Amino acid sequence: MAERSGVSRRTIINLEAGEANISLSGLDRLATALDTTFVSLVAAPSATPTAIDAVAWRGRTAESIATLLGSAPASREAQLWSWSLAAGDRYDAEPDADGWHEMILVISGQLLIQFENNELVLNPGDHSTYSSAQPYAYANPGKSTTRFARAVIS
Repeated sequence: MAERSGVSRRTIINLEAGEANISLSGLDRLATALDTTFVSLVAAPSATPTAIDAVAWRGRTAESIATLLGSAPASREAQLWSWSLAAGDRYDAEPDADGWHEMILVISGQLLIQFENNELVLNPGDHSTYSSAQPYAYANPGKSTTRFARAVIS
């Protein structure tokens, strides 16, 4: 395993014992050596790609933490957007081509994402992953500006 992944034997042994804090790229190399994906390696077996919520790294203090929130398949392009919507504003999106997904993380305010047959209300810290190959809209039902990060993946 150490030879295939490029991760030292000592690190692997300490990782198995829960005594090592491996880098994210080290985890990725271990996943490749195990013929799996990074997401499959760190996610709980019951997790869905849209709600992984797996801690993948911890720093020296409790405030230093990296949590994998969700995953979407990608083969062509990924875009990262910073969005803000004023109170009462709305964005109506056209459906993307099949295979496109969005990942949203609300930073402040409240975001309503409306689909044809359902809707999601996201508050600060909430996230969602969904296929954008469908009609959808963003709306701000609150009284203050909503800010969110949007990743578009194809």
